[in-house]
Amino acid sequence: MILFSFFATGWGAAGQVTYPGPKLKTVPGNYISFSVDNLDNIYLLSATNQLKKLNANGDSISVFNDIKKFGEASLVDVSNPVKILLYYKGFSTVAILDGMLNLKNTIDLRRQNIFNATAVGLSYDGKIWMYDDMDNVLKKLDDEGKVIFKTADFRQVFDKALAPVKVFDQNRFVYLYDSLQGIFVFDYYGAYKNRIDITRWNHLRVADQLITGVANGKLYRYNVSTLKYDEWTIPETMLNYRQLLLKEGKLYALGKEGLEIYQLSMP
Repeated sequence: MILFSFFATGWGAAGQVTYPGPKLKTVPGNYISFSVDNLDNIYLLSATNQLKKLNANGDSISVFNDIKKFGEASLVDVSNPVKILLYYKGFSTVAILDGMLNLKNTIDLRRQNIFNATAVGLSYDGKIWMYDDMDNVLKKLDDEGKVIFKTADFRQVFDKALAPVKVFDQNRFVYLYDSLQGIFVFDYYGAYKNRIDITRWNHLRVADQLITGVANGKLYRYNVSTLKYDEWTIPETMLNYRQLLLKEGKLYALGKEGLEIYQLSMP
């Protein structure tokens, strides 16, 4: 068992986290990425582009395997457990699945003259947020792909052009993550609220009040309510893992052999 230090940068008291804690489960397989929804269901994207859903106990629920039609998925959004979004950037196509991974509909963004959507994600009301890099605007689409809302041209709002790679809808705000400039926060009317100085984080995740990610050999957690940063040094044995995710006292670690799930006792 390895102990690594917990640091509170600027706020809070120092503590410790035991790592790895008890291993809860290993899901063997060759996976390139994974996601976890708010019910602790796990979604695994395989090297053959198969999407598999497991429940919180690791039991297989369903599989989406329509790889010939869509190609390689570049994003899986599971923020709504009954409405899963897959984005195929190479085909400018969004696929919407239900909770059992049955295909409900597809949206060809090119039919809306959207050819370079750099960030796509679900909205709180089941619609779709996407950043159109050609128009430099944040757009909201309905289930048919029609634009029902868009912001002003961001080139008129910001001194530097934005290059968002992720969009999240949480707690009545929309978060646009530009890896080099930070997280830009907007309300549902497209009004700019503030910028969070978080840059160069990989595997960024926004859930409720917490933003988590990985950078420079460390796991990070930021609370948007308390403005508190926490960081944990990643042991060398996991530095080359494909993906790490910190979620509610659990660490999900994707390695070459599969997905490992650990229990963590966290401050």
